[in-house]
Amino acid sequence: MKRLLSIQDISCIGKCSLTVALPIISAEGVETAVLPTAVLSTHTAFKGFTFRDLTGDLRAIAAHWKQEGIKFDAIYTGYLGSFEQIEIVSQIIEDFRTPETLIFVDPAMGDNGKLYVGFDAAFAKEMGFLCNQADVIVPNLTEAAAMLGIAYPGDNCPREEYENILRMLCSRGARQALLTGVPDGTDRLGVLALNGETGNFSEYYRERIARSFHGTGDVFASACAGAMTRGASLPDAMKLAVDFTVDSLRATVAYPDHNWYGVDFETAVPALIHGLDAILKK
Repeated sequence: MKRLLSIQDISCIGKCSLTVALPIISAEGVETAVLPTAVLSTHTAFKGFTFRDLTGDLRAIAAHWKQEGIKFDAIYTGYLGSFEQIEIVSQIIEDFRTPETLIFVDPAMGDNGKLYVGFDAAFAKEMGFLCNQADVIVPNLTEAAAMLGIAYPGDNCPREEYENILRMLCSRGARQALLTGVPDGTDRLGVLALNGETGNFSEYYRERIARSFHGTGDVFASACAGAMTRGASLPDAMKLAVDFTVDSLRATVAYPDHNWYGVDFETAVPALIHGLDAILKK
């Protein structure tokens, strides 16, 4: 069985970060090891949440793994809260990667043209250095623009501008780059990706759901990372992950009394497993 290490925070309630990554990637048939960067009682959309920073524990945990000879087929990083955490994660990647290890980075730090509270241009630049180490990166347009140090172009820029952003991302080191939340007209939303080694673009869109929920980016990234760890190509993995995210959203809004803080991805897991099996049998 393949083994993936997911490095990000864990919100005990909230359906995001590790509470999303662990069940989704495990359901895809991948042993999922975790390195929590922080523990929160809930995600940050709740009021009065508790927070414990685990930065001081990360190096010791990684050192113990090295001592035990533990290896990973993939390393998937999500939200990182400080310059020090980026530095530590960068070193962990260098210490544990082999020529066969998939390095998958979700530079979660902003959306809708703005970086999250506490992040600035210097942080985005540092996150860009981490992305340069990756095989696959999955920023949204806000994160991509911030890492490149360019103005946020808006969600309705010409297709050529999206393609140019992907080329710039790959030119800095990432083997494959994917932009999430790319619109196709007014009623469809999806992803656009570039294989930096071949120069080939791929894209996939689904209907736009007129609701937004915390954690959908984590749902997408987790499903995509798990599928690629199993051997799916990026075009196949991103299609599977988009379908899974949309199915999760549709299952959520189908119930009038649904949770407000996250999507019911659990309902869509059987279709995710079936879809991944079909990809691997091709």
